[in-house]
Amino acid sequence: MPVQNKPLLSVLSGGKTDIIPLWLMRQAGRYLPEYRALREAKGGFLELVFDSEAAAEITLQPIRRFGFDGAILFSDILIVPHALGQDLAFEAGEGPRLSPRLVDAALASLERVEARLQPIYDTVEKVAARLPTQTTFLGFAGSPWTVATYMVAGQGSREQAEARLHAYRDPTAFGEIIDAIADMTIDYLSGQITAGVDAVQLFDSWSGSLAPAQFERWVIAPTARIVAALKARHPGVPVIGFPKGAGGKLAAYARETQVGAIGLDETVDPAVAVADLPDDLPVQGNLDPFALLAGGEALESAVERILSRLRGRPHIFNLGHGIIKETPIAHVERLVALVRQA
Repeated sequence: MPVQNKPLLSVLSGGKTDIIPLWLMRQAGRYLPEYRALREAKGGFLELVFDSEAAAEITLQPIRRFGFDGAILFSDILIVPHALGQDLAFEAGEGPRLSPRLVDAALASLERVEARLQPIYDTVEKVAARLPTQTTFLGFAGSPWTVATYMVAGQGSREQAEARLHAYRDPTAFGEIIDAIADMTIDYLSGQITAGVDAVQLFDSWSGSLAPAQFERWVIAPTARIVAALKARHPGVPVIGFPKGAGGKLAAYARETQVGAIGLDETVDPAVAVADLPDDLPVQGNLDPFALLAGGEALESAVERILSRLRGRPHIFNLGHGIIKETPIAHVERLVALVRQA
Protein backbone atom coordinates (compact mmCIF):
# COMPACT_ATOMS: atom_id res chain seq x y z
CA MET A 1 0.00 0.00 0.00
CA PRO A 2 1.34 3.50 -0.82
CA VAL A 3 3.02 5.24 2.11
CA GLN A 4 0.74 8.28 1.81
CA ASN A 5 -2.27 6.10 2.67
CA LYS A 6 -0.70 5.18 6.03
CA PRO A 7 -0.60 8.44 8.01
CA LEU A 8 1.95 7.32 10.60
CA LEU A 9 4.29 5.82 8.01
CA SER A 10 3.91 8.93 5.89
CA VAL A 11 5.12 11.14 8.76
CA LEU A 12 8.01 8.78 9.49
CA SER A 13 8.97 8.91 5.81
CA GLY A 14 9.03 12.70 5.68
CA GLY A 15 5.58 13.29 4.28
CA LYS A 16 2.65 15.40 5.47
CA THR A 17 -0.80 14.26 6.54
CA ASP A 18 -4.09 15.91 7.41
CA ILE A 19 -4.12 14.23 10.82
CA ILE A 20 -1.63 13.81 13.65
CA PRO A 21 -0.89 10.09 13.77
CA LEU A 22 -1.41 8.42 17.14
CA TRP A 23 -0.28 5.26 18.88
CA LEU A 24 0.69 4.48 22.47
CA MET A 25 3.60 2.57 23.91
CA ARG A 26 2.32 -0.59 25.65
CA GLN A 27 -1.05 -0.05 23.96
CA ALA A 28 -1.39 -3.84 23.75
CA GLY A 29 -1.53 -4.90 27.36
CA ARG A 30 -2.98 -5.11 30.84
CA TYR A 31 -5.27 -2.05 30.80
CA LEU A 32 -7.45 -3.84 28.21
CA PRO A 33 -10.06 -6.31 29.52
CA GLU A 34 -9.74 -8.39 26.35
CA TYR A 35 -6.01 -8.77 26.99
CA ARG A 36 -6.58 -9.80 30.60
CA ALA A 37 -9.13 -12.39 29.51
CA LEU A 38 -6.76 -13.90 26.96
CA ARG A 39 -3.88 -13.96 29.42
CA GLU A 40 -6.02 -15.74 31.99
CA ALA A 41 -6.97 -18.32 29.38
CA LYS A 42 -3.46 -18.85 28.02
CA GLY A 43 -1.29 -18.56 31.12
CA GLY A 44 1.74 -16.37 31.74
CA PHE A 45 3.30 -13.56 29.76
CA LEU A 46 5.88 -15.66 27.93
CA GLU A 47 3.22 -18.18 26.96
CA LEU A 48 1.48 -15.33 25.15
CA VAL A 49 4.65 -13.98 23.53
CA PHE A 50 5.64 -17.36 22.09
CA ASP A 51 2.11 -18.28 20.99
CA SER A 52 2.05 -16.44 17.68
CA GLU A 53 -1.74 -16.63 17.33
CA ALA A 54 -2.27 -15.16 20.80
CA ALA A 55 0.42 -12.52 20.30
CA ALA A 56 -1.13 -11.49 16.99
CA GLU A 57 -4.54 -11.18 18.60
CA ILE A 58 -3.11 -9.00 21.38
CA THR A 59 -1.32 -6.78 18.86
CA LEU A 60 -4.63 -6.23 17.05
CA GLN A 61 -6.83 -5.63 20.12
CA PRO A 62 -6.12 -1.90 20.59
CA ILE A 63 -6.45 -1.29 16.85
CA ARG A 64 -9.95 -2.73 16.86
CA ARG A 65 -10.95 -0.82 19.98
CA PHE A 66 -9.38 2.62 19.36
CA GLY A 67 -8.39 2.79 15.69
CA PHE A 68 -4.80 3.82 16.42
CA ASP A 69 -2.65 4.69 13.41
CA GLY A 70 0.09 2.31 14.51
CA ALA A 71 0.10 -1.28 15.80
CA ILE A 72 3.09 -2.19 17.97
CA LEU A 73 4.19 -5.82 17.96
CA PHE A 74 3.33 -7.64 21.19
CA SER A 75 6.62 -9.06 22.42
CA ASP A 76 9.40 -8.17 24.87
CA ILE A 77 12.86 -6.62 24.70
CA LEU A 78 14.36 -9.67 26.44
CA ILE A 79 13.74 -11.93 23.47
CA VAL A 80 17.22 -10.94 22.23
CA PRO A 81 19.14 -12.13 25.32
CA HIS A 82 17.00 -15.27 25.24
CA ALA A 83 18.15 -15.84 21.65
CA LEU A 84 21.73 -15.14 22.73
CA GLY A 85 21.46 -18.11 25.08
CA GLN A 86 20.21 -16.87 28.44
CA ASP A 87 17.26 -18.58 30.06
CA LEU A 88 14.26 -16.27 30.45
CA ALA A 89 11.42 -16.51 32.94
CA PHE A 90 8.79 -14.14 34.28
CA GLU A 91 8.03 -14.48 37.99
CA ALA A 92 4.64 -13.30 39.24
CA GLY A 93 5.05 -9.96 41.00
CA GLU A 94 8.81 -10.00 40.43
CA GLY A 95 9.24 -9.37 36.72
CA PRO A 96 11.69 -10.96 34.27
CA ARG A 97 14.69 -13.05 35.23
CA LEU A 98 17.64 -13.97 33.00
CA SER A 99 20.22 -16.62 33.80
CA PRO A 100 23.12 -17.01 33.98
CA ARG A 101 23.79 -13.42 34.96
CA LEU A 102 26.70 -11.99 32.99
CA VAL A 103 28.09 -10.38 36.10
CA ASP A 104 28.84 -13.99 37.14
CA ALA A 105 29.32 -15.76 33.80
CA ALA A 106 31.21 -15.02 30.59
CA LEU A 107 29.40 -14.14 27.40
CA ALA A 108 31.32 -16.94 25.70
CA SER A 109 29.57 -19.47 27.93
CA LEU A 110 26.26 -18.74 26.19
CA GLU A 111 25.12 -20.63 23.11
CA ARG A 112 23.01 -18.71 20.61
CA VAL A 113 19.55 -20.15 19.96
CA GLU A 114 18.24 -18.10 17.06
CA ALA A 115 15.26 -20.43 16.66
CA ARG A 116 13.79 -18.63 19.67
CA LEU A 117 13.14 -15.67 17.35
CA GLN A 118 10.95 -17.62 14.92
CA PRO A 119 7.67 -17.35 16.91
CA ILE A 120 8.07 -13.55 16.82
CA TYR A 121 8.43 -13.58 13.04
CA ASP A 122 5.36 -15.82 12.86
CA THR A 123 3.44 -13.24 14.88
CA VAL A 124 4.53 -10.47 12.53
CA GLU A 125 3.31 -12.40 9.50
CA LYS A 126 -0.08 -13.06 11.09
CA VAL A 127 -0.57 -9.42 12.12
CA ALA A 128 0.58 -8.03 8.77
CA ALA A 129 -2.05 -10.15 7.02
CA ARG A 130 -4.85 -8.87 9.27
CA LEU A 131 -4.13 -5.19 9.92
CA PRO A 132 -6.34 -2.50 8.38
CA THR A 133 -4.62 -1.18 5.28
CA GLN A 134 -4.16 2.32 6.75
CA THR A 135 -2.44 1.09 9.92
CA THR A 136 1.34 1.22 10.19
CA PHE A 137 2.89 -1.89 11.72
CA LEU A 138 5.75 -1.19 14.14
CA GLY A 139 8.34 -3.76 15.19
CA PHE A 140 10.80 -3.14 17.99
CA ALA A 141 13.79 -4.22 20.00
CA GLY A 142 15.58 -2.98 23.07
CA SER A 143 18.70 -0.94 22.47
CA PRO A 144 21.99 -2.61 23.42
CA TRP A 145 22.62 -0.61 26.60
CA THR A 146 19.20 -1.29 28.10
CA VAL A 147 19.28 -4.98 27.12
CA ALA A 148 22.79 -5.29 28.55
CA THR A 149 21.64 -4.01 31.95
CA TYR A 150 19.27 -6.97 32.20
CA MET A 151 21.80 -9.46 30.88
CA VAL A 152 24.45 -8.40 33.40
CA ALA A 153 22.18 -8.18 36.46
CA GLY A 154 19.76 -10.92 35.46
CA GLN A 155 16.83 -8.59 36.11
CA GLY A 156 15.83 -4.96 36.25
CA SER A 157 17.96 -3.17 38.80
CA ARG A 158 18.06 0.05 40.76
CA GLU A 159 20.12 2.65 38.88
CA GLN A 160 21.47 -0.17 36.65
CA ALA A 161 24.34 -0.29 39.11
CA GLU A 162 25.83 -3.67 38.20
CA ALA A 163 25.95 -2.94 34.48
CA ARG A 164 27.37 0.55 34.98
CA LEU A 165 30.06 -0.76 37.29
CA HIS A 166 30.89 -3.63 34.94
CA ALA A 167 31.23 -1.17 32.05
CA TYR A 168 33.76 0.89 34.01
CA ARG A 169 35.71 -2.03 35.47
CA ASP A 170 35.97 -4.14 32.33
CA PRO A 171 34.99 -2.10 29.26
CA THR A 172 36.42 -4.75 26.93
CA ALA A 173 34.17 -7.51 28.29
CA PHE A 174 31.21 -5.16 28.48
CA GLY A 175 31.87 -4.05 24.90
CA GLU A 176 31.67 -7.67 23.79
CA ILE A 177 28.21 -7.92 25.39
CA ILE A 178 27.10 -4.73 23.64
CA ASP A 179 28.46 -5.96 20.30
CA ALA A 180 26.72 -9.33 20.64
CA ILE A 181 23.41 -7.59 21.41
CA ALA A 182 23.84 -5.19 18.49
CA ASP A 183 24.63 -8.00 16.04
CA MET A 184 21.61 -10.01 17.15
CA THR A 185 19.39 -6.92 17.12
CA ILE A 186 20.32 -6.12 13.52
CA ASP A 187 19.33 -9.62 12.45
CA TYR A 188 16.22 -9.61 14.64
CA LEU A 189 14.86 -6.30 13.37
CA SER A 190 15.77 -7.25 9.82
CA GLY A 191 13.76 -10.44 10.32
CA GLN A 192 10.78 -8.44 11.58
CA ILE A 193 10.97 -6.17 8.55
CA THR A 194 11.17 -9.12 6.17
CA ALA A 195 8.17 -10.68 7.93
CA GLY A 196 6.05 -7.57 7.44
CA VAL A 197 6.59 -4.61 9.79
CA ASP A 198 6.66 -1.13 8.22
CA ALA A 199 9.02 0.53 10.70
CA VAL A 200 10.89 -0.32 13.89
CA GLN A 201 11.56 1.33 17.22
CA LEU A 202 14.62 0.97 19.45
CA PHE A 203 13.74 1.28 23.13
CA ASP A 204 16.57 2.55 25.34
CA SER A 205 14.61 2.75 28.57
CA TRP A 206 17.68 3.16 30.82
CA SER A 207 19.82 5.52 28.73
CA GLY A 208 19.25 8.34 31.21
CA SER A 209 21.38 6.63 33.86
CA LEU A 210 24.66 7.13 31.99
CA ALA A 211 27.30 9.83 32.24
CA PRO A 212 27.95 11.70 28.95
CA ALA A 213 31.03 9.72 27.84
CA GLN A 214 29.32 6.43 28.72
CA PHE A 215 26.21 7.54 26.86
CA GLU A 216 28.31 8.18 23.78
CA ARG A 217 29.98 4.78 24.02
CA TRP A 218 27.14 2.49 25.09
CA VAL A 219 24.05 4.24 23.66
CA ILE A 220 24.98 6.34 20.64
CA ALA A 221 27.70 4.18 19.07
CA PRO A 222 25.85 0.82 19.03
CA THR A 223 22.58 2.48 18.04
CA ALA A 224 24.33 4.16 15.10
CA ARG A 225 25.68 0.77 14.02
CA ILE A 226 22.23 -0.81 14.13
CA VAL A 227 20.63 2.06 12.22
CA ALA A 228 23.33 2.01 9.53
CA ALA A 229 23.02 -1.76 9.07
CA LEU A 230 19.23 -1.62 8.81
CA LYS A 231 19.40 1.23 6.30
CA ALA A 232 21.78 -0.83 4.18
CA ARG A 233 19.57 -3.93 4.32
CA HIS A 234 16.19 -2.20 4.13
CA PRO A 235 16.46 1.24 2.51
CA GLY A 236 13.49 3.45 3.29
CA VAL A 237 12.32 1.55 6.40
CA PRO A 238 12.16 4.12 9.23
CA VAL A 239 13.88 3.56 12.58
CA ILE A 240 12.52 5.42 15.63
CA GLY A 241 14.97 5.97 18.47
CA PHE A 242 13.62 6.30 22.00
CA PRO A 243 16.45 7.19 24.42
CA LYS A 244 14.46 7.70 27.62
CA GLY A 245 16.11 10.17 29.96
CA ALA A 246 18.60 11.45 27.37
CA GLY A 247 17.62 15.07 28.07
CA GLY A 248 20.34 17.40 26.88
CA LYS A 249 21.98 14.59 24.93
CA LEU A 250 19.00 14.25 22.55
CA ALA A 251 20.51 16.42 19.82
CA ALA A 252 23.75 14.44 19.80
CA TYR A 253 21.79 11.20 19.79
CA ALA A 254 19.71 12.29 16.80
CA ARG A 255 22.68 13.65 14.88
CA GLU A 256 25.07 10.75 15.48
CA THR A 257 22.70 7.78 15.30
CA GLN A 258 20.85 9.05 12.21
CA VAL A 259 17.54 7.63 13.42
CA GLY A 260 14.60 8.56 11.24
CA ALA A 261 12.49 9.83 14.15
CA ILE A 262 13.07 10.46 17.82
CA GLY A 263 10.82 9.68 20.77
CA LEU A 264 10.60 12.20 23.62
CA ASP A 265 9.93 11.01 27.15
CA GLU A 266 7.53 12.83 29.46
CA THR A 267 10.25 14.77 31.30
CA VAL A 268 11.15 16.75 28.17
CA ASP A 269 9.63 20.09 27.22
CA PRO A 270 9.01 19.39 23.53
CA ALA A 271 9.51 23.02 22.52
CA VAL A 272 12.95 23.04 24.15
CA ALA A 273 13.92 19.63 22.79
CA VAL A 274 13.03 20.31 19.18
CA ALA A 275 14.82 23.64 19.12
CA ASP A 276 18.07 21.69 18.73
CA LEU A 277 16.67 19.07 16.35
CA PRO A 278 16.39 19.36 12.55
CA ASP A 279 13.08 20.89 11.53
CA ASP A 280 12.23 17.92 9.31
CA LEU A 281 13.04 15.22 11.90
CA PRO A 282 9.79 13.60 13.07
CA VAL A 283 9.33 13.61 16.83
CA GLN A 284 7.14 11.26 18.84
CA GLY A 285 5.49 11.79 22.20
CA ASN A 286 5.31 12.86 24.83
CA LEU A 287 2.23 12.80 27.07
CA ASP A 288 2.91 11.86 30.69
CA PRO A 289 1.26 8.46 31.27
CA PHE A 290 0.06 9.77 34.63
CA ALA A 291 -1.82 12.60 32.90
CA LEU A 292 -3.64 9.94 30.91
CA LEU A 293 -4.31 8.00 34.10
CA ALA A 294 -5.67 11.14 35.79
CA GLY A 295 -7.94 12.13 32.91
CA GLY A 296 -10.19 15.19 32.96
CA GLU A 297 -8.69 18.67 32.83
CA ALA A 298 -5.19 17.34 33.54
CA LEU A 299 -5.34 15.23 30.41
CA GLU A 300 -6.92 17.89 28.22
CA SER A 301 -4.47 20.64 29.15
CA ALA A 302 -1.46 18.33 28.76
CA VAL A 303 -2.59 17.23 25.30
CA GLU A 304 -3.17 20.82 24.19
CA ARG A 305 0.25 21.87 25.47
CA ILE A 306 2.01 19.17 23.45
CA LEU A 307 0.00 19.83 20.30
CA SER A 308 0.62 23.57 20.46
CA ARG A 309 4.36 23.23 21.07
CA LEU A 310 4.85 20.75 18.22
CA ARG A 311 2.48 22.34 15.75
CA GLY A 312 4.03 22.82 12.33
CA ARG A 313 6.60 20.02 12.48
CA PRO A 314 6.32 16.26 11.79
CA HIS A 315 4.74 14.83 14.94
CA ILE A 316 3.44 11.43 16.03
CA PHE A 317 1.37 11.69 19.19
CA ASN A 318 2.31 9.17 21.85
CA LEU A 319 3.03 8.84 25.53
CA GLY A 320 6.38 9.64 27.07
CA HIS A 321 6.58 6.02 28.24
CA GLY A 322 4.26 3.00 28.41
CA ILE A 323 0.59 3.20 29.31
CA ILE A 324 -0.11 2.44 32.99
CA LYS A 325 -2.13 -0.72 33.54
CA GLU A 326 -4.76 1.02 35.73
CA THR A 327 -5.60 3.55 32.99
CA PRO A 328 -9.37 3.68 32.34
CA ILE A 329 -10.56 2.87 28.83
CA ALA A 330 -12.60 6.08 28.82
CA HIS A 331 -9.44 8.16 29.27
CA VAL A 332 -7.83 6.56 26.23
CA GLU A 333 -11.00 7.17 24.22
CA ARG A 334 -10.91 10.83 25.26
CA LEU A 335 -7.25 11.10 24.25
CA VAL A 336 -8.02 9.72 20.82
CA ALA A 337 -10.86 12.24 20.41
CA LEU A 338 -8.64 15.16 21.46
CA VAL A 339 -5.88 14.27 19.01
CA ARG A 340 -8.31 13.52 16.18
CA GLN A 341 -9.99 16.90 16.50
CA ALA A 342 -6.69 18.83 16.66
